[in-house]
Amino acid sequence: MPRGDKGAYTDKQKRQAEHIEEGYEDRGVSKKTAKARAWATVNKETGGGKKSGSGRGKKGNKSSSKKGGKKGGKAAKKSTRKSSKKSSKK
Repeated sequence: MPRGDKGAYTDKQKRQAEHIEEGYEDRGVSKKTAKARAWATVNKETGGGKKSGSGRGKKGNKSSSKKGGKKGGKAAKKSTRKSSKKSSKK
């Protein structure tokens, strides 16, 4: 298999990488960098390719996604709290 070949990845892993890549592009990251980061994230969470012949069977670890989701939720909560305080002061 040539380097960079995504043949060992399942369809689900490919969809995850696409979704993550779109998120990075929405934040203003270049397409090339977004793609690299997306696949790095999929590899970190799932332990690489999951198709047969790829040494599959590793347990996934989604702690980084969970941590990021919590941070994002707190940031959104703070911004809505600030705006509601401003409106109540007037």
